[in-house]
Amino acid sequence: MQPEETKGMITMMYDVLVIGSNMMELTTEIDRMPQLGETVAAPNFHMAFGGKGANQAVAAAKLGAKVAMISKVGADSLGQAYLAHFKQTGIDISGVSVGTQSNGVAPCFIHGNMNSIIVVQGANSELTPASLDDYHALIKNAKLIVLQQEIDLATNYRAIDLAEQYGVPVLLNPAPANDDLNLAHVTKCEFYAPNETELGRLTKRPVETLAEITTAAKELVAQGVKNVIVTIGARGALWVTKDQELLIPSYQVPAVDSIGAGDSFIGAFAYYYTHGEDIPTALHHANTYAAVTVTRKGSQTSYPTAAELPALQAQLGIQS
Repeated sequence: MQPEETKGMITMMYDVLVIGSNMMELTTEIDRMPQLGETVAAPNFHMAFGGKGANQAVAAAKLGAKVAMISKVGADSLGQAYLAHFKQTGIDISGVSVGTQSNGVAPCFIHGNMNSIIVVQGANSELTPASLDDYHALIKNAKLIVLQQEIDLATNYRAIDLAEQYGVPVLLNPAPANDDLNLAHVTKCEFYAPNETELGRLTKRPVETLAEITTAAKELVAQGVKNVIVTIGARGALWVTKDQELLIPSYQVPAVDSIGAGDSFIGAFAYYYTHGEDIPTALHHANTYAAVTVTRKGSQTSYPTAAELPALQAQLGIQS
């Protein structure tokens, strides 16, 4: 079911179309985990907008991209809150529909520097391959399609096939890792953007050292993947093609909260790439954007707008 305000909207050209998840993050700070059957008091709780797909869409939109989202929100107050949030952020919601289940949620329990997370897909599980057939106009009018793996792989495969049909490049961020990922569909993507763990899961290779990561990425390129972009935390991002290997170093900053940083990198890269930057420059700017986000708490709440970014970078000594 589509929200009334999305019906009959005229399709425009979009910089970025994100097909993926939205989640409400339910975070509780605890002194210790309760035992089975035990109730414990917690000093703090907060709720925030999250989900990998939505995070990436919001990051790109905050930088100024024209962003559309294809997603399923819940048939509850959380789903309505997310629809309002997308609209407030400037994201086109003509591809966002209301499912029959509750909104996806991610209860997170934080104890010191450790956390435990439970993911409940909720309405996200209703974003099926067939549901994409309502959104051909969105797909063919995008400069770049961004996918993650918090929705069913079959839906991603359908999105990749439709993008290929319309000649639209795809960036696949294979998070969370899924051992059933089909390499044949990865090779249809313009960009495959894992972290080192996700790279190791697909290639079945060790990925501890930079040399091992490079070898694994080159193996994928040899099998037909065009651009492999590996995010490797504080070491930066590695870009590998059939012609070159390039490490774009990250900035060392006083990190406060790394949750959602990888999503901010993907969203920022999508923005810079669709605004005419070459790949190395777009990766550099995505690195600087992600560096700012880890110095602030939260996922989407840590993502600065284009107007806020220069001052925040200057405070951290980051050269844009």
